[in-house]
Amino acid sequence: MKASAGLDLFKTPLVLKIAGFTLITLTFFYLGKHWSSNGDQQVLFFSSSPGTSVGVSPNYGKSFNVTALIAQNQTDTVSEPEPTQQPPPPPAKELDRTFGIIDGDGKMSDDFEVGEVDPEVVENWGNETEIDSGAGEGSRAKIKRFELCPESMREYIPCLDNVEAIKKLKSTEKGERFERHCPEKEKELNCLVPPPKGYRQPLPWPRSRDEVWFSNVPHTRLVDDKGGQNWITKAKDKFRFPGGGTQFIHGADQYLDQISKMVPDIAFGNHTRVVLDVGCGVASFGAYLLSRDVVPLSIAPKDVHENQIQFALERGVPAMVAAFATHRLLYPSQAFEIIHCSRCRINWTRDDGILLLEVNRMMRAGGYFAWAAQPVYKHEQALEEQWEEMLNLTTRLCWELVKKEGYIAIWQKPKNNSCYLSRDEGVSPPLCDQDDDPDKVWYVDLKPCITRIPENGYGANVTAWPARLHTPPDRLQSIQMDAYISRKELFKAESKYWSEIISGYVRAWHWKQLKLRNVLDMKAGFGGFAAALIDHGFNSWVMNVVPVSGPNTLPVIYDRGLLGVMHDWCEPFDTYPRTYDLLHASGLFSVERKRCNMSTIMLEMDRILRPGGRAYIRDTLDVMEELQEIANAMGWHSALHDTSEGPHASYRILVCDKRLLRS
Repeated sequence: MKASAGLDLFKTPLVLKIAGFTLITLTFFYLGKHWSSNGDQQVLFFSSSPGTSVGVSPNYGKSFNVTALIAQNQTDTVSEPEPTQQPPPPPAKELDRTFGIIDGDGKMSDDFEVGEVDPEVVENWGNETEIDSGAGEGSRAKIKRFELCPESMREYIPCLDNVEAIKKLKSTEKGERFERHCPEKEKELNCLVPPPKGYRQPLPWPRSRDEVWFSNVPHTRLVDDKGGQNWITKAKDKFRFPGGGTQFIHGADQYLDQISKMVPDIAFGNHTRVVLDVGCGVASFGAYLLSRDVVPLSIAPKDVHENQIQFALERGVPAMVAAFATHRLLYPSQAFEIIHCSRCRINWTRDDGILLLEVNRMMRAGGYFAWAAQPVYKHEQALEEQWEEMLNLTTRLCWELVKKEGYIAIWQKPKNNSCYLSRDEGVSPPLCDQDDDPDKVWYVDLKPCITRIPENGYGANVTAWPARLHTPPDRLQSIQMDAYISRKELFKAESKYWSEIISGYVRAWHWKQLKLRNVLDMKAGFGGFAAALIDHGFNSWVMNVVPVSGPNTLPVIYDRGLLGVMHDWCEPFDTYPRTYDLLHASGLFSVERKRCNMSTIMLEMDRILRPGGRAYIRDTLDVMEELQEIANAMGWHSALHDTSEGPHASYRILVCDKRLLRS
């Protein structure tokens, strides 16, 4: 009876339904497993086409850049445009690429592919460690608005106008008062240097070569002293520059033609690309060299004609305040193809020629020294004695007097050390020690010895312009820096990186419409930013600054045919206020904040930036909030933008416009 009852239970409708459902489930499970294990595993979708039950996705086999798709939907933030879209992954046969100094077959090779550029590597190479700035954001005090400095400081250069320090000098007979004497920490600039009354937006280049606004540099001392020498004249509300000089009253163009005829091998714009003009006046020599595809650097001390460099910069000519005195100038060895001195009022033979030895250090092997002065052409006893002293000194330096004609004498530096080594024993000046670093220049005393020319030819064998701009120079290998990949590859990567960035700036921010003439790159690396401006056809020049806190890449910058200077951004820069149209700082503050006060650097940027000028600060997120706060406290109009990597990248761009503030 009980057994019959159990059988009846299994025959109930509920149990039959459960058994049937289980059987159907197991059947579909095994059928699905069998289906998926045969053939290619494809993602299947139900199709809307009649007569078919399933179909292959139209996107099967395609790859997508998910990051780019996400970035396209970020419409709430203004972003720097991506210069180029990311290509799809290469076929398997193309994956065997060379990215280091060993190729795919295990052989040494110099022929590298740049590959994708990592901004972290390009912008922070040589600075791998980073120290926290200290207190957290919550404890940082709010920055108050900076006030205007007194009117008397409108042309203030902190390290050259330190009257207290100059008064304490033990001696000034060698020009010590014209050198750097920076204020103590508690006396650093803490206000905004005002412009002169009536300041106007500078005239654009090339018009500025010939005339500038009087109200921007309201000084007539040079007009009074040099009016008869065709330097400068005043006409109503402008200064005009006829293009003359003390030794070339008929014009700089004619003077340059004479030099070219005297020594055809100089070849301006080809063999000769970088020139130093010492005691430059208002820089007409440099201004007319620019039209010959030469980049000149005009220097002069802040002396009785204290506005020479200010006039040069207002004209749009590369210039810097500098003096031959007791320290090395802040430029590397073998930097200039020609060093020129026209009545520069320097006694080259004093102290057994120690100043001419500094010229020799900075002059490229095989380069030229052009001297236009009274001892060259006047036949007076005192002047003839000076000429004989100069001949004796240059002979001991192994310089060859190539040509003497009219007002000008031109010497050539040897291309190797053979002449130095063949001199009689005891001849002075001696060769410098083997361990002397001729590129070490920050607060380094002048040395009474002849700088050796590298035996491997580094510095002498530079490519002709314009090919040298993108040719990795030999001296790239001598830079003291940490590099995990080939230096040539790093050089090419930096150039590619900045070329793409500038392309984005041109498209997004219409850089071609900006009046950029005087540009300062505050952390220049190999000079890739400056090279990119040239490649994109900007009518500007760039002063490439190499901070002392990083590797000394100045020799590479000059070998590329560019200008540069060594500097410590914890101290002020040697230039007049209102010097530059554009300041560019990439990866600077995240490195220097462990050494310097960021407000100090920003105030210095305000001092040297022209009203109406612009600053681009490209740096990490952890410094941006404070930098923007400082910028606003200085009265700048600032805006924070994403980089091309998108809103989740670790970098941002702070774009600042300096407005005209009046006292």
